[in-house]
Amino acid sequence: MFSRSLTAPCGSAWLVSRCCKPAAANRQLVTSVKAQAANAGSDGNGNGAKPLPSNARNTNYLTTNQGAPIYNNDHTLTVGPRGPALLEDFHLIEKMQQFDREKTPERIVHARGIVAKGYFEVTHDITDLTCAELFSEVGKKTETAVRFSVVTHGRDSPEGLRDIRGFATKFYTQEGNWDLVGNNIPVFFIRDGFKFPDLVHALRPNPKNNIQEAWRFLDFLSHHPESAHVMTWLAGIEGIPVNYRHMEGYGVNTFTLINQAGKETYVKFHWRPEAGTKFMTDDEAQSIGEFNMRHSHATHDLYNSIADGKGPEYSFSIQTMDPADEDKFDFDPLDCTKVWPEEQFPLQPVGRMVLDRNIDNFHNESESIAFSPGITVPGIGHSNDKVLQTRVFSYADTQRYRIGTNYQMLPINQPKCPFHNSHENGAMNFMDKQGEVNYWPSTIDKVEVDPNNNAALSVGKQEIRGQRVKADIPKQNDFQQAGDRWRNMGVREKGQLIFTLSNWMKGQLIFTLSNWMSDPKCTPEIRNRWLDIWQQCDGTMATALKAALAGQKPLQALKVKPGGHPDMVGATEA
Repeated sequence: MFSRSLTAPCGSAWLVSRCCKPAAANRQLVTSVKAQAANAGSDGNGNGAKPLPSNARNTNYLTTNQGAPIYNNDHTLTVGPRGPALLEDFHLIEKMQQFDREKTPERIVHARGIVAKGYFEVTHDITDLTCAELFSEVGKKTETAVRFSVVTHGRDSPEGLRDIRGFATKFYTQEGNWDLVGNNIPVFFIRDGFKFPDLVHALRPNPKNNIQEAWRFLDFLSHHPESAHVMTWLAGIEGIPVNYRHMEGYGVNTFTLINQAGKETYVKFHWRPEAGTKFMTDDEAQSIGEFNMRHSHATHDLYNSIADGKGPEYSFSIQTMDPADEDKFDFDPLDCTKVWPEEQFPLQPVGRMVLDRNIDNFHNESESIAFSPGITVPGIGHSNDKVLQTRVFSYADTQRYRIGTNYQMLPINQPKCPFHNSHENGAMNFMDKQGEVNYWPSTIDKVEVDPNNNAALSVGKQEIRGQRVKADIPKQNDFQQAGDRWRNMGVREKGQLIFTLSNWMKGQLIFTLSNWMSDPKCTPEIRNRWLDIWQQCDGTMATALKAALAGQKPLQALKVKPGGHPDMVGATEA
């Protein structure tokens, strides 16, 4: 989220793992990350793999884009060795024009990322819940491409920032692509997509000086108390995953599963790494970032592990709810700032995903891959989650601006199954359509809609009645789950959370590798608004924050024994 993170209390550092690894093993893991970064070759592969030809059609001599041979690739065509350049030097013009346009605009968010490829395999039968083809039988495999990303900053930003990570999966099913576009944290900052542009503006640098300033983020979110929940994740130990192989993924929004009979079920999607989840402190993240000057330790780790035949595996599970029961709980199940408690909605195993192939070209696959929550298949639908409803439009619209009207035709985005529609033309349309009929219906081209009517099973049948309004949901309950997370945390986790939050509320800004600095723009009004939010979440949390802001030790305010102080090095369960 910010470009410089805090040092841990008392200058200590620890790595937190849900696998409960010993402290020594955690230090070895950080050392291993550094070693991989150091050993990575120019191809990003630590095992000494030789570079491959860039294209199987390459000639053994240079050519222009049109295939004409080049006799000189060193000098501009001029009048004499010291004369002016000639406009007829088509090779020069082509080379410079190509260079000037070789980068696509970076993503507004999730700009920094890397793609890996693999497959999804069904391990448990859920055909009673969905008719989606990819879940049709146990053992069925579906090709996948996954993009891991860091949300807030540009595509060359460090991968060790305290920030949300993206976990987006494209399933190439036999009934079209399905994009599950999620994050590593199960909840979001806001529950209405109308506020999303303002949220991103607040997270990004100050438009006046291009400096990342914490007061902007705090100011905006202080007006949205529903963000308290995600703040307990982002500012806590989960805020900096050690890499992508040890990172969870969540669909965040509520979707629907639709079975062959048309019955709808609300669903939440979960990815869990088989290797366990591991996180870094700010000190460790800074150390790795300084050691790896490319700030790409997570990309190195993922790429090298796959190249060495040790790619990650993730279990895939779901939580389900009958829509008829949605009013029975103290939270709105369509509110993406809330989780569904696992004791009430246990995880149901569905399958596993193995990532075993690296990309062949970063631009063609990682930069050009495009995701949208609107891309679903029969048997999977959308709920009325307000953020999801906005994402369905916004994501595809963004890709058409960023990549082009026909971004779906790029190889990484194309479905693997046959497809047929009457769309045509537009910039960079390279589909070879030879027919005379580009409309529907037609007596000449007798293509029909889905004869099995499966496509209709991606549209829910829930009846909706009401007045047109611009209003918040009635059941908000903004503080309960944030307070529950605080109350359920161990002492060590509370220390990390308070340490991070208290510094944000001091208004210290984070910029590159510098320490948080005092920022007078974080006014007493902003601080007091946040203290009021935390007071409503849990009084002890507000007490600890007030102590930290006053320069006292926050855990002493909670009367915690010294042995529980978070500067104790070692792992703990998250």
